[in-house]
Amino acid sequence: MLFDMIKRHITDHIISSAKKYPVVTIIGPRQSGKSTLARAAFPRHAYVSLEEPDRREFALKDPRGFFKRFGGPLIIDEVQRAPELLSYIQGLVDEPGSDKSFILTGSHQLLLMEKITQSLAGRTVIAKLLPFSLRELQAMPCGEPDGLPGPAAIPLKGRKAGRAAGHSVNDGAGSGALKDIEFYMFTGGYPRIYDRGLDAREWLQHYYATYVERDVRSIVNVTQLDLFDRFVRLLAARAGSILNLSSLAGDCGISQPTARAWLSILEACFICFTLRPHFKNFNKRMIKTPKIYFYDTGLLCYLLKVRRAEELLEHSMRGAIFENWVISERIKSSFNRGEEHPFYYWRDMKGHEVDLVVDSGEMLYPVEIKSSRTFNADFIKNLKYLNELQRASGRRPPGGECVYAGSDSFEFDGYLIRPWAEI
Repeated sequence: MLFDMIKRHITDHIISSAKKYPVVTIIGPRQSGKSTLARAAFPRHAYVSLEEPDRREFALKDPRGFFKRFGGPLIIDEVQRAPELLSYIQGLVDEPGSDKSFILTGSHQLLLMEKITQSLAGRTVIAKLLPFSLRELQAMPCGEPDGLPGPAAIPLKGRKAGRAAGHSVNDGAGSGALKDIEFYMFTGGYPRIYDRGLDAREWLQHYYATYVERDVRSIVNVTQLDLFDRFVRLLAARAGSILNLSSLAGDCGISQPTARAWLSILEACFICFTLRPHFKNFNKRMIKTPKIYFYDTGLLCYLLKVRRAEELLEHSMRGAIFENWVISERIKSSFNRGEEHPFYYWRDMKGHEVDLVVDSGEMLYPVEIKSSRTFNADFIKNLKYLNELQRASGRRPPGGECVYAGSDSFEFDGYLIRPWAEI
């Protein structure tokens, strides 16, 4: 199977973490590959899934008997189904001379993180696993630290996307062959689609239905699922836009507190995320509201009722979907290195905006994202604008880059013009 052949970039991070900490907790959306990763990375650990009703009942009714039965080292899958186990794990790893090792996986941050903070603080590393990144599908190295370009990113004039890493550009699915950007935006990165060669839209339809019917109800009492479905789809239509919860609630026919609560559920289940504006104002009035994005553009396309990848060539939301795809790929690279992402957007009240800003602490590295296959010098005007503000404030501008949907990599006026396949 293809999935068996694809190494997850986060593997090295979780294996090294397990040598330092008694517990490693892997969280992420359902079907992102957490169970497969845990079992492949730790083949000598016993495995138990709390999705199985009898195992879960055993764990809840007799936790001491549960740990006696399965011993250790142990992988506990979907541990949020029995969060009470975390207190017992704390006791086991705190025993004098204990060499107990646990790998935990979970799909809900809301149900899990509070319990982990209470019971396992200082005892666990939390790793976030998202669906496949393009670099994983292409067997390319993980992205550069902090999303900044390193020596390998220095372009050669006229280099074509997809050839720099030694992989071929041809048709053929699942062989490491690079396909069009529309394919990756439409298909997304959920492993099972690639693993089994499934129709992406059909699988995502069932995935979404299962998520709404089971996962949402397990977190909060959503009695009107049709209204929640409308909320999610209206949110998808705002992907890449500044989030106006008041407007969203009004369009959906719900209160603003309900909209905020439902958004928190979607964030906790790794369906969507917000990108905050950077606080650096350079004496300018700034936009202070976050923008909304989805972790997987395949699911985003399903929610937008996109039926074929080809529709994205002229879709009204092509630019927003492409921007979403690029930002989610950068976030995957950060998570795969075991880091929280340092990403923001920047926008002032006059409308100057940079789609993505990487904060390295000493400088702001600006990234503009354009869905056109043809580069235009106008693409980098806001990069220049932000860097002029940095220069005026005494900072040394680090340059910047424009990621676009074309295939050539080159420099233009001191900025890196990067094709989508090399992000």
